[in-house]
Amino acid sequence: MTHLLDGDMPAPVGLNIVQIDTCWILCQIMMLIRLFSFSLLALLLTPAARAYELLYTAIIDPETKLARVELALKGEDIPSKLVLNLSSGRYKDLKSTQDLQEKGDKAIWRTEGNESKLSYSFVIDNQRKNGGYDSRITKDWAILRSDKLIAPISATSSGRSSDTRLKLVMPEGWSSALPYPEIEDGLYQISDPNRRFVRPKGWMIVGKIGSRQDYISGTDTRISGPKGQNIRRQDVLAFLNWNLPELKKIFPLFPDHLLIVTADDPMWRGGLSGTRSLFMHADRPLISGNRTSSMIHELIHVGTGIHGDDQSDWIVEGIAEFYSLEILRRTGGISDDRYQEAMDKLIRWGKKAPSLLVKRSSGPVTARAAGVMLELDKEIREASDGKASIDEVARALASTRGEVTLERFRKLSEQAAGRPVKTLTLENLTSKSNKILKDQAKKSPDDGGGERQGQDH
Repeated sequence: MTHLLDGDMPAPVGLNIVQIDTCWILCQIMMLIRLFSFSLLALLLTPAARAYELLYTAIIDPETKLARVELALKGEDIPSKLVLNLSSGRYKDLKSTQDLQEKGDKAIWRTEGNESKLSYSFVIDNQRKNGGYDSRITKDWAILRSDKLIAPISATSSGRSSDTRLKLVMPEGWSSALPYPEIEDGLYQISDPNRRFVRPKGWMIVGKIGSRQDYISGTDTRISGPKGQNIRRQDVLAFLNWNLPELKKIFPLFPDHLLIVTADDPMWRGGLSGTRSLFMHADRPLISGNRTSSMIHELIHVGTGIHGDDQSDWIVEGIAEFYSLEILRRTGGISDDRYQEAMDKLIRWGKKAPSLLVKRSSGPVTARAAGVMLELDKEIREASDGKASIDEVARALASTRGEVTLERFRKLSEQAAGRPVKTLTLENLTSKSNKILKDQAKKSPDDGGGERQGQDH
């Protein structure tokens, strides 16, 4: 006799327990198949994500020193309203077949239907106060930033995505280099995971140019400059092969494309960083007489992508200047003795800066900030028994990019040290009262300090 436990049901006549289990399993499988089929059908019937095509076309004209730029939107759900920022004064002759209104420093463009176009002329030449150019076109080449070529644009793009490309139309015999994948000659695929309405950013060069290219520690690296100038492309590549791998240990999210544009006078005699790219004057040494490296300094800006608030620019510039020496020390580019000698000189120079909490960093402010970074690194290493360093702080800042504040910098430093850090007390950063500093920061003019990548300006 079969004994049944409470809750058990007798098997139907002709079926044993194994057969019942098999039937139950088959039923469950059939239910899952039906659910999957319904889900797949629903997915197929759901409208595709609201995507549209965005094509930027720039016609480069050396004779007029202008670029004629066209924005073409195509798709069933293109943004209905776009606002262009014209405050630089370099955008002229705006035209569109749709509603376009210019109000002060802005242009409001209201699109219609599935296709809309807008065009304008962009003035390429831009001369700085010291006489050098940070944007220049000649009969043989042009160097500029693509995020200047394409005006800053805000659009209501919630729920939309775009397939964005940039097409360059150039004189015969010209070629181009940008820090983006080139689909075909003069046509680039533009991407920016942080923005739905995408526009190109970073440095670009077009014309009769020469380039050297290499993959360095996973980064597609290209050095480009006008032909016929004294440009040490291979020297720069060798320098990067020596130092970029060490830099990427600190900043593992360093871009997978890097373009370094270089040229002689009349371009600005310094370094200027941008998204995935930087400009460096051809005469700038890879390692300066004071043992710092402008090249590494700008690469740090590329790797971090941070900018300061009204009192934190010293953090951005201090990190870049500190690592411009530290990377060289770690790779053997300079000895420990030369490293310490260079740091001592920066610290002495930094004494000319009474406060770090200013809007823009001058030379003495950057020098003093580098000394603070060295002091902070030592404090973190000592507090953590060598288990952490300033690398953790810099890496954390670079992981989120964007704006950095003293409060956040101090918090990250204390997390690395495992305790409060004395280096970042207000007294160590300045001898003035906080109220005076806040007033000073509000009034502090742009003193022409170091350039940075910041928010992809």
